[in-house]
Formats: sequence, structure tokens, C-alpha cells
Amino acid sequence: MKRICSALLTLLLFAIEAAAGPAAHPTTPNVILILADDMGIGDLSHLNGGLNDTPSLDRLAATSVRFDRAYSSSPVCAPARASLLTGRYPHRTGVVTLNAERFPDLARLRLDEVTLADRFRAGGYQTGLVGKWHLGHGDAYSPDERGFDETFYFAFGHKFPSYFDFWVTENGKRVDYKGGSYLTDVLTEQAKGFISRNQDRPFFLHLAHYAPHRPLSAPAELIEKYEQRGFAPDIATTYAMIEVMDRGIGEVMDHLVSLGLENDTIVIFSSDNGPDPVIGPDRDQAERFNLNLKGAKYWVNEGGIRVPFFVKHPEMESKTATDLIQFIDVVPTLMDLCELPPISNALPIDGHSFTGLLSGEAGRPQNREATFWQWNRKLPDPTHNGAVRAGKWKLIKPFVTKNHLKGPSAAPYQLFDMTKDPEERHDLADQHPEVTRKLIDQYESWHAEVEAERRR
Repeated sequence: MKRICSALLTLLLFAIEAAAGPAAHPTTPNVILILADDMGIGDLSHLNGGLNDTPSLDRLAATSVRFDRAYSSSPVCAPARASLLTGRYPHRTGVVTLNAERFPDLARLRLDEVTLADRFRAGGYQTGLVGKWHLGHGDAYSPDERGFDETFYFAFGHKFPSYFDFWVTENGKRVDYKGGSYLTDVLTEQAKGFISRNQDRPFFLHLAHYAPHRPLSAPAELIEKYEQRGFAPDIATTYAMIEVMDRGIGEVMDHLVSLGLENDTIVIFSSDNGPDPVIGPDRDQAERFNLNLKGAKYWVNEGGIRVPFFVKHPEMESKTATDLIQFIDVVPTLMDLCELPPISNALPIDGHSFTGLLSGEAGRPQNREATFWQWNRKLPDPTHNGAVRAGKWKLIKPFVTKNHLKGPSAAPYQLFDMTKDPEERHDLADQHPEVTRKLIDQYESWHAEVEAERRR
């Protein structure tokens, strides 16, 4: 009789579970943060009329919340990555330039900064980095010491001849790849391996692709494919590099499905900045389509800082979001979504969560009056290449050079109405002097504040 009752109870429990539907998603979803390098928003097939082929990213975009006003925190890679992983403006983190060999103190993440990996580790996640690391050399500054449990990376600054001839550091040991292996494909396999090893526990994976950053190199058959479409060699190679990366991202997404993790994983895709205007020997032909946006990598105009940004969340419907977000908003958003615990010694975050935009709630995510940018080589100079965005207005201190400055810039500020002039063609500074003066004051005050913290 006891066995019969036990069997009936088991059947009843199964019936209740079936009636209730699938189990709720855990409050500790996996997270994969994918970052391309020097990929413009115009490099996506669904936005450029099919100039190149990105079927996996097009598919990811179609099933994600797509932010069409997403911005990097810098028009160059190292400061952008520092901001993405801390939620703070680049200047505060100490990462303000690119050349880690000549200016190591200006191209490494200060040791008192808390990274996104630190936060996930504190939340019980297994953390991994696969790909590029551009936030400092040396033991104390390596990703192994910045919150990542598993690492397979190359530190920007160690040069390699091509994507077919390179070396990486795997959990502290050098591994050489020559004669056949292609960097982007290797990163894809490493990402899939990390997911497989950690499929039974929550994980955070930062897949930091190098493509389509120089040195330009790709499989010959793909380069030929784009040359036959009429593209110059540099552009053909760039599109081929993006296509290999796209294929790999598709493999990662398929791998999640094969392991039954698709509905337990948040996937974010973006790029660190706009397209590189100097990508090879045919550089005078290499200005590729980027939605007719002004500027490119190095510029704080839209072409340098506006980036693709997709968030695929298993519990949120796909849609297009038109609100402005910046890289500083990623850390607080993931803290919200994954219920990560606060870290007591963490410095204040500049960003604000955009979780409400993902779930369909109204209102701006940041609740901040303005958003800022500034970059030049070596020590920051507010007279060069700076910007502030407040509502429809964008104030710019114009770009002068991507090389070292020879002194302060006397170029006048420019003002654009971004709702009517997203290509930044019509300077309205003289027509709106009060708006211009207010934004200048905000920009100069912000720059003085973040620079004071950089020098702490």
C-alpha cells in the first residue's frame, strides 16, 4: 500500500510540474560579452544593404534588444575597454592612451579599479577571458589578476605578423600558433571550450575578438569573394575578417543550444569603437561604408564612437531601443540582471542601469543630464577631440590629429542638433550661444573632475 501511495505521489508531483510549465530562469544567468575590434556599425549586413555577409550577427540582432543609439566611451580601444569593464569614464581608470610600451602608466587599469570580472567572481561565477587584453602589462595588471579565473589572451602590444602566425598566453603560459591556425577561429574554439567546462555552473565569458583590427589577414577564398564584388584589397580583407568572426559567433550561439544553455544565457555584442581609417597599404581606398556617419576611429564624432550593441536576454522580447546608452552603463546593468553583490571597496560607478529599457519600461536609463567623451594620445588635453551630449544637443571640440599633439587646439567648439542632423554637418554654435556656453561649462567641469581623479 505504501508503494502505491508513493507512486501516486510521484505522478502527482510530475503532473503539477507539467501544469506549471517550464522552470523559471535562474537569478544567476550566464553572461557572454562579445566585443569586436574596430568594427563599425555599418559593417553589419542588415544595415548596409548586404555589402558584406554577417548572417550570424544579423540573426542575433533580430532576436535581441537592439540599441541604435549605443556609444563606446572612447573612440579608441584601451580606454573604451577600461570603461566597459569598470562602469567608469576612462580617465578615472588611468587608461587614456594606446601605446603601452611608450606610456605604460597611461595605458593600464589602476589597481584600485574593480572589474566586471571581479564582480561576477564575487557573485559566485566562473569567469573567463578569451581574446584581446589591452589594460596593462605585468603580473599585477594581467587579466589573471583582474578577476578572470581562466584566461586565453594576447596583450595588445606584443606584435604578431598575421592572424595565421601569433602567440597567446593561456593561464599564464605562452602558446605559439603557426602554419594553419587562424586567430579568430582559435578564439571561437576556446570560447566554446570554456562554455563546455562550465556548463553546470554560472559563468561569465568575455570573448574579446581582435577582428577586424590590423594586421589585415584572412582566408584567401574569402578575400577573393569580396574582391569579386568590386572592393579594394583592404576592404575585401576587412570584410573577410568580419565574416570569419561572424561565423564563429554563430558557432558559439549554436553551442549554447546544443548544451541546453540558450535560455539561461545573456549574450551581449558590441564593438570597441568605429572603423579604422588607416587599415593597410591601400588606405586611400579603405574608407568603408559606415552609415554616412562623420569621422572614424580616433574621432569623437559619431563615426568614431557610435557602435552596434545587441542584448539577447532569454526573458525579454526583441525590439529596437532608441535611448542613448554608453559603455559606462554595462556594469550596473549586468549587476541588476544577475543580482551581483556590491563590493565594499569599489569606486563609484558613472553609469546607470538600462534594465528598464530591456524590459520595456519607459524613461531614460541613465537619469543623467549629460554624457561625455575625450581622447588624444598621451596626457589628456580638453582642447582636443572632446564631446558632450545632452538631450538632442551634442557639443564637440573638434578632432585635430590622431598623432601626438603639438599644443592646445584653438579650433572653436561646434554644436549639433542630433535629432535633425545625425551626420553632424550643420554647426549651430553661433545660432544657440546659450546652449553652447552651458555645454562648454559642463564639458570643462567634467574633464577637470575626471582628470583630478586620474591623478589620484
